[in-house]
Amino acid sequence: MTLGFGILEIVVSLAAMLSAAAGLTWVERRLLGFWQDRAGPNRVGPFGTLQAVADGVKLLFKQDWIPPFADRGVFILAPAAGMATVLLGFAVIPVTAGWSVAGHLNVGILFFLAMTSLGVYSVVLGGWASNNKFALLGGMRAAAQMVSYEVFMGLSLLGTVMLAHSFSLVDIVMAQGRMWFIVPQFLGFVTFLLAGIAETHRLPFDLPEGENELGAGFHTEYSGMKFGMFFIAEYAGIVLIASMITTLFLGGWLGPVLPPVVWFLLKTGLTICFFILLRAALPRPRYDQLMMFGWKVLLPVCLLNVAVTGAAILLFSPTG
Repeated sequence: MTLGFGILEIVVSLAAMLSAAAGLTWVERRLLGFWQDRAGPNRVGPFGTLQAVADGVKLLFKQDWIPPFADRGVFILAPAAGMATVLLGFAVIPVTAGWSVAGHLNVGILFFLAMTSLGVYSVVLGGWASNNKFALLGGMRAAAQMVSYEVFMGLSLLGTVMLAHSFSLVDIVMAQGRMWFIVPQFLGFVTFLLAGIAETHRLPFDLPEGENELGAGFHTEYSGMKFGMFFIAEYAGIVLIASMITTLFLGGWLGPVLPPVVWFLLKTGLTICFFILLRAALPRPRYDQLMMFGWKVLLPVCLLNVAVTGAAILLFSPTG
């Protein structure tokens, strides 16, 4: 019974994440249309709701072409690795107190950081295996950007871990019963948000895919469902980062009146809408500006946040 329930939980979670990532393409295009005073997708299905299905069918029927000059094995492996790492990251997300694929994992944050770290291999290998100069430049950009911002992402969570006295995501949510951590850890929240945008290379931090100078970046040579896997992994990454923000800083499933799962989905959905609004509102910086911002601004902010949090805990703790 327990094994069967566990398998069912995994299947439902995977189906929900893939459906959310696919449906998010329609949500983003509709919201961008609304904010930019245009229609957005409105032809396929009611209000364009079947546009994601139409795009998926089109990708399935596109020619699955592999360039003759590419490293075939690595070329095929790269998008699959990207999808796998993002989906594995969802295993530790506690939707409610009793609903998490990995259960009450006591090192949930470390597992999440490990999966985001492995995601860099996908874009680097995709750019390198394509044997294309523009794809290789995109892969190198992605490596430097993602490895750098992983440092700030990890440091931004130290204050949250210190306040909750645990690496477990369930314990962190329960520690927010009186106050969401976005209040005492606002600097950590802002840093994690910016690092999450850079990790998923979303606008305005989509430098690995800069169309105006790289064509499409690391996935220039990809087509068909291999390109689709990169595409879906990016949107699944948005859902993953939004879910982590909800869990770490917005109280997770905690809230009055409504069922816990509704609170979690509502907070995550509003965070995703904010991600999309950033794409509609902000221009893309130069690559050197992005890296300078990380090392010269975010790193000192992270260290300051850790120092202030530690001092506050020592000062106000009952045994301090």
